[in-house]
Amino acid sequence: MKTLLLMRHAKSSWKDPDLTDFDRPLKKRGRKDAKRIAKVIEANDLFPDLILSSSARRAVETVEIIIDILEYENEIIYSDALYMGEPSDFIEALSTLDSDIEKVMIVAHNPGLEAYLQIIDGEIEAMPTSALGYLKLSLEDWRDISFETMGDMVGYWTPKSLESKD
Repeated sequence: MKTLLLMRHAKSSWKDPDLTDFDRPLKKRGRKDAKRIAKVIEANDLFPDLILSSSARRAVETVEIIIDILEYENEIIYSDALYMGEPSDFIEALSTLDSDIEKVMIVAHNPGLEAYLQIIDGEIEAMPTSALGYLKLSLEDWRDISFETMGDMVGYWTPKSLESKD
């Protein structure tokens, strides 16, 4: 069994109309929400062995918040292919991983991330900004991952679902 954490980047700012979509930073609320999700990761002992992230600024800033709170020192791979990535891009990235990596976190964007979650889980889950899905995959080796790979949703958190617990 492999563990996959799917996280949508935190809320970004549209304040500067001159910035490209790729270069949009997080807004204050996004930073707060990313910290909340990092605390969920910590509380549930979901420290990833590897983080795969979009190279877009809002995804990179989300990862920076997560790794700061978790004091994360494992590998991080930033990929342009995960910026606006489709489910096939996530599968391709995961299929290249060594089999000794047990727990992987992907930080990326909708609509591709939400579509991938729906494929794996077989359920329709919305992925608002900073949402985190925790899945167990019936998989022994990442090289075997495909569109047929199914998983069980073990946990699912959104910043809104955590507000009452603050």
